[in-house]
Amino acid sequence: MSEWTLVIHGGSGSMRRGVLPEAEDEGGRAGLEAALKAGGAALDAGGSALDAVEAAVRVMEDDPHFNAGRGAVFSWDGANELDAAIMDGTSRAAGAISSVTTTRNPVSLARKVMEDGRHVLLSGAGADEFSRDKGLEQVEPDYFALAERRRQLDEIKAGGGFDSAMKYGTVGAVAVDAQGHVAAATSTGGLTAKRWGRIGDSPLIGAGTYADDRACATSCTGSGEIFIRAVAAHEIAALVRFGKLGPVDAAGSVIAEIGAMGGKGGVITVGPDGTGGWAFNTPGMYRGILRSGEAPRVAIYDDED
Repeated sequence: MSEWTLVIHGGSGSMRRGVLPEAEDEGGRAGLEAALKAGGAALDAGGSALDAVEAAVRVMEDDPHFNAGRGAVFSWDGANELDAAIMDGTSRAAGAISSVTTTRNPVSLARKVMEDGRHVLLSGAGADEFSRDKGLEQVEPDYFALAERRRQLDEIKAGGGFDSAMKYGTVGAVAVDAQGHVAAATSTGGLTAKRWGRIGDSPLIGAGTYADDRACATSCTGSGEIFIRAVAAHEIAALVRFGKLGPVDAAGSVIAEIGAMGGKGGVITVGPDGTGGWAFNTPGMYRGILRSGEAPRVAIYDDED
C-alpha cells in the first residue's frame, strides 16, 4: 500500500504538565486519537487528503475539549461564532466561513463553499443560509453553549484575565494521501470575549490555512493577528518551495519570526513526500501524527517528542 501521513492539532497555549487538570489531559489525548483514527480511516480506504482533514477536524469540532464546533468559546456578547477553512493542494481550491452560529460542523461548510466554487469566504448569516441551502446539519445556538466556556467569559468580563494564561484553541489537520496530494483544514471558535466581529487567521487562506502540492500543507493556531501579519501558512509554503527548506524547518523558521513579532502559537505541516510535524513556541500544543501502517502518536507538552 502507498504511504500517507496525517498530522493534527487541537490548539497551542499555556498547558503545563502537572497544571493542566488530569481530566483535560486525558480527554484531550482521547480526542486527538479519535481524530487521527477518523482521518486515517479515510486515507486507508483510498480517500483523498481532503477527505482525511475534513474527517479529522469534524471529530474535534464535536468534542467539547477543543475550541471549535461544540467546544467553541463565547464572544463578548455571549454568542458562539465559528470560523473554518479548507484547502486542496492539488488545485489550490479553497473555501472558508466566518461567524457562523447554527452549522454543526463548520469545516464541512467550508468544503461546500470550496466545492461550489463561486466564492472563497462567506460570513455570518449569509454563510449559515448557504449551509442550509446545501443541506448541512443545523443546530440551535445553545448546542454550542457549554457551561465551562460561559464561566471563562464571565471571568474575563469580571477582570479575571483568563486569556493571560490562555489556550489558543483552534483545531486543524494536514494530510498527504497515497497519490502525493496535500490538504489542510482549520476550525475555531476564536478568542474568548472577542468583540466587534473580530476574525482571526483560521479562515484566512494563506494566514492560518494553506495547501499547495508544490510545497506543503499547513494549519496554524495562536495569536491570530500576528499570524495574519506574517501570512504564516503561505510563508511556510514559500520557504519550502523557494527557500528549499523542509516543511518542519520552514515551520520552525516562521514560528521564530512570529515570536520575534510578539506572537505565540504553533503550526502543523506536511509535504507531498510525507515529511510532517510541527513547531510551536508555547508551553504546550495538543498535537498528533499518524502514518500508514503505524500507531497514532499524540502529545500535549513541550517535553514530549
